[in-house]
Amino acid sequence: MKKGLGIVKPFLNVADVKSKGTILIGTVKGDLHDVGKNLVIIMLEAAGFHVIDLGVDVSRENFVQQVQEVKPDILGLSALITTTMPEMKNVIEALEEKRLRNTVKVMVGGAPIDATFAEKIGADGYGKDAAKAVQLSKTVIAPK
Repeated sequence: MKKGLGIVKPFLNVADVKSKGTILIGTVKGDLHDVGKNLVIIMLEAAGFHVIDLGVDVSRENFVQQVQEVKPDILGLSALITTTMPEMKNVIEALEEKRLRNTVKVMVGGAPIDATFAEKIGADGYGKDAAKAVQLSKTVIAPK
């Protein structure tokens, strides 16, 4: 999958397109899955977003530090394993503790995630799939 994405990705880049916003994205601590996250990244980039991939197994401290440094419009949290889902809430709480929660929209996604869970943990949105993640990102970020 990664090799295929590497081949397709250069053809999706659009030259001279103004960025629609910055999105920081990663898979939460304890989860090493990234195929879905990588598809979302490619779709977001193709739609004109600047995306910074933090990778997998990202700690809440790293998410918070990167939000402080990068100041993204959106923070994307991904999880595939149900036991790592609570880490999404931990990241949101850590953003609140550092008084950063109001500076960034938090979107969540992954196979076990649904809109009810996203609302319960205080996320701003939920992307069922890569296409929905792009659609939601466009609505969450105000036009510049």
